Amino acid sequence: MDQLSPAKYSPYRIFTADEWARFRADAPLTLTEDEVTRLRSLGDPIDLDEVARIYLAVSRLIYAHVEAMQLLFGQRQRFLFGDQPGRKTPFIIGIAGSVAVGKSTTARILKELLARWPSSPKVDLVTTDGFLYPNAVLEAGGLMRRKGFPESYDVGKILRFLSDIKAGRPKVEAPVYSHFVYDVMPGKSVVVDRPDILIFEGLNVLQVREMPKDGKAIPFVSDFFDISIYIDAEEADIHRWYNDRFMSLRQTAFRQEGSFFHRYSKVSDTEALTIAEDLWSQINAKNLHDNILPTRPRADLILRKGKDHLIEQVALRKL
Repeated sequence: MDQLSPAKYSPYRIFTADEWARFRADAPLTLTEDEVTRLRSLGDPIDLDEVARIYLAVSRLIYAHVEAMQLLFGQRQRFLFGDQPGRKTPFIIGIAGSVAVGKSTTARILKELLARWPSSPKVDLVTTDGFLYPNAVLEAGGLMRRKGFPESYDVGKILRFLSDIKAGRPKVEAPVYSHFVYDVMPGKSVVVDRPDILIFEGLNVLQVREMPKDGKAIPFVSDFFDISIYIDAEEADIHRWYNDRFMSLRQTAFRQEGSFFHRYSKVSDTEALTIAEDLWSQINAKNLHDNILPTRPRADLILRKGKDHLIEQVALRKL
């Protein structure tokens, strides 16, 4: 059974984009067209109409979840500790999906919308890229062409980071990744200091592992999420968007001296497309099939894009 079809036994309620847009209600549009242009990734056509149509309702839904969690947290604190003050627990949003599907744009748009609520919450965004093992480690282990697969991440470091965030610890450091040099930046980090909301975005953030037969607890990254979002699309469309982005980058970032991919700016268009196809089929498509797409049913909210890269369907997990 396809869990995303509007069937009797689906765990989701399915909405068209127009149906979903009605849930915006009176949520104000707090972004400008120029800001949306700045926030969107290369090749992503999202505009102010799409923000109003889809993302204001998503923001409103998350706001309802945050309020409910704060109420529950306060009740639990009183149950456990009486009138003793408790440490603030951040609300964590996980965003998953394939390469080139638009996760980064979604994460940045939501960050700006959430930070502009009347209560002015502190919202931080961290991606899993910084938690990749350095290239030297990946090369030593023969994993450079498995970059982005679950085994290429320091999962222990991710779990420690999210545990510290969820515990409300101050000034938690997250490693920094450079897409320009295609590697983790040694000695560099960003500090996340007790946000109200943390958005944690990455390919495999909903990934699970084999359960131990002895019943010992093994935390998953998603155990720390209060709500999870999966950005979805047909594989053929994602494939096309990936190739288009690769060819566009040849005319921009790849042309810069020092870029890890600078060599690709010097080949012909035909050769470049052949390289893009190889990277897609041998790395990204395999990761999508084996690791990313199987996690889609674990998401609370699925935003499905059409051929034009805009959301055409929304699936919301039933309570």
